[in-house]
Amino acid sequence: MLFDKDALRTTWNVSLKTTFLLQIGFGTLANVTLFFYNVAPVLRGHRQRPTHVVLTNMALANLLLLLSSGIPHTMAAFLLSNPLSSLGCKVVCYTQRVARSSTLCYTCVLSTYQFFTLIPGRAERMTLRRAPKVPGPSCCVCWVFAALTNIHIPLKVTSAQNTGNDTNTQGRWFCSSSFPKTTVSVMSSCPDAVFIGLMVWASGSMVGLLRRHHQRVQHILTPKGPHRCPPETRATHTILMLVVTFVIFYMMNLVFTFYITVILDLQLWLIQTCNILALCFPTVSPFLLILRDPRTPRLCS
Repeated sequence: MLFDKDALRTTWNVSLKTTFLLQIGFGTLANVTLFFYNVAPVLRGHRQRPTHVVLTNMALANLLLLLSSGIPHTMAAFLLSNPLSSLGCKVVCYTQRVARSSTLCYTCVLSTYQFFTLIPGRAERMTLRRAPKVPGPSCCVCWVFAALTNIHIPLKVTSAQNTGNDTNTQGRWFCSSSFPKTTVSVMSSCPDAVFIGLMVWASGSMVGLLRRHHQRVQHILTPKGPHRCPPETRATHTILMLVVTFVIFYMMNLVFTFYITVILDLQLWLIQTCNILALCFPTVSPFLLILRDPRTPRLCS
């Protein structure tokens, strides 16, 4: 029985190290590619499109989230001494929270902006004249909002301490906070709920617009083979996939966070699993955005 337990723990540690390395490695590479892919028009002397501005800032936020959240946990998986100092915990936790809030904000900006570009009739003409001016200032607002709403994090975060319920010394790498757990959950959930509500509303509205558009043009479509999707429709599909991906990973992470917060179960595997789920979206989203970029001609049915 003891041998089986040790073998299980060894297998888990190997899986943990492999997962963190894959997330940080592939996620960093994908976000760097996404960043330069959207900055390239500016380097060639062209004007950057509004969505490219948002994607550029999203890539930066994803990189910050991967590095600030992934590296300490990877160090915890590989090293068993020299935990983070109090200053290191403050910097890492604050950067992680700012990057996470910024990623959520940029996803919300993308979905709402794409919805307004699809509004038909007179409203569309009025919106399109003003919409290109919105994403740039929105990116600045996202960074400032994320920095201000998380300004309390460095004040209450202290140095790492043992998790208590796990004898593994890796637990010493995790920072502690003097905030009551319920207070932290409420303070972080309120802005998230607003952004996710806006994303769900914009995504549902886009689905309704696309469905009505498909019904209007269905009688002129030929049944012979596939036809090319308009760039706006292809971009809308990408944003919808991005929002769905974010919501799925966010809700899974929320379940683990809620369990850890309410039950006060600080086992190492729960904390690590919660962190892996938090890093899934910044790892997967750049691949989705690059492979389905509207500048790449594709066919759809």
